[in-house]
Order: sequence, then structure tokens, then C-alpha cells
Amino acid sequence: MVNSLGQPQPSQSQQSGSPNSDDAQLIAAVLNKDRKATAEFVTRCADEVYRYVRSRLAPRYEAVDDLVQEVFLAAWQGLPQYRGAGSLGSWVMGIARHKVEGYYRARLRAPESLEEDDGGPHAQGGVLDFHQVLERDELRRNSLRVIGELPEHYRLALIWRYWEKASAREMALKTGKTEKAIERLLARARAEFRERWNRGQSA
Repeated sequence: MVNSLGQPQPSQSQQSGSPNSDDAQLIAAVLNKDRKATAEFVTRCADEVYRYVRSRLAPRYEAVDDLVQEVFLAAWQGLPQYRGAGSLGSWVMGIARHKVEGYYRARLRAPESLEEDDGGPHAQGGVLDFHQVLERDELRRNSLRVIGELPEHYRLALIWRYWEKASAREMALKTGKTEKAIERLLARARAEFRERWNRGQSA
């Protein structure tokens, strides 16, 4: 669960817990506006957050810095309420995941026509092929290249569905589209991925 700022809400078990002593001291110092503590907080979390956001937005790298800033702004605003029993880094990464999902949601709500379908090969199978490509380490670099070449709505839909493990139903609810429209979008995206993949293999 997250609040309106994009900060993970503590679970029932977390509410009764408290941060570990190292995290607690750092949080207290940040809340007291200690500049060194604030710098340490950013240093401790920045690399992981940046790598995660960059990998999920590629190749739209121009949006990465702004989204990373949003993550840390939400984290700073949420620190007074942070009571997690887990690590501070895990909590910040939860915020990052929520912000990335919000980016996907906003981009896929754009008026690109998800409802239209030509009934052609884009509507046919291929889920297993896509999974196999992503899961085979030796092909990962090529798969990332192909994903980066896809139109944005295809790329974001595939990443949200297969890397972030969102269901088509969840994607539909969060974008205001029908589940059938999301499934058609995913089918077209998978078909485009396969076509570009095969083209690259035969080149």
C-alpha cells in the first residue's frame, strides 16, 4: 500500500516495529536538517535507485533524473512517518517502484488507440517466446536493445507486465483502459518485439 505521495504505507507488522539503530540515527539526523546526514542518505540509496529507474525508462534517459528526484522528494517527505522494520534502502526502493509505475500509468493513459485492432498477426500468441528471451542471460543484451527500439507504449507495456509483474487486469485498472485493450496492446507489443528480434538475428 502507498499513500498519495507515493510512499509505501507500513504493514501491520511494520507499524509495531522500528528502524534498525543505524537507520534510525540517520533518519533522526536528516530530520534535524543535518547536511552530512542528508548527503549520506542520498549516497546510501542513490546508485540502486538510479540503476532501477534508468533500466525501467530506457531509452528515455532524459526522464530519469527527474523521476529519481521525485523518489527522493517523496522519501524526504515521508521520513517522519517511517517506522519500517526493514531497511531504509528497501523502503526507498518501494517508493521508486511506485514512481516508475506512476510513470507507466501516465504514459499509457495517453490517447494512443488501444481499442483499435486490425485482427492481424499482432493479436496472435508468443508469450512464451518473450519470457524465454528475457530469461536467457546470453540474450539479455540483445533483448534490451530491441526493447529500447520499440515505440514507447509497447516498451512500457512489456516492461510493466513482465519485469514489474503487473497483471493485465491491474494495468487496465490503473490506466483506465479495458483489460481486453491492454491484452491487445501486449499482443501487438510482443509481435513487434519478435519481428524486430528476428530481423536483428538475420541481419
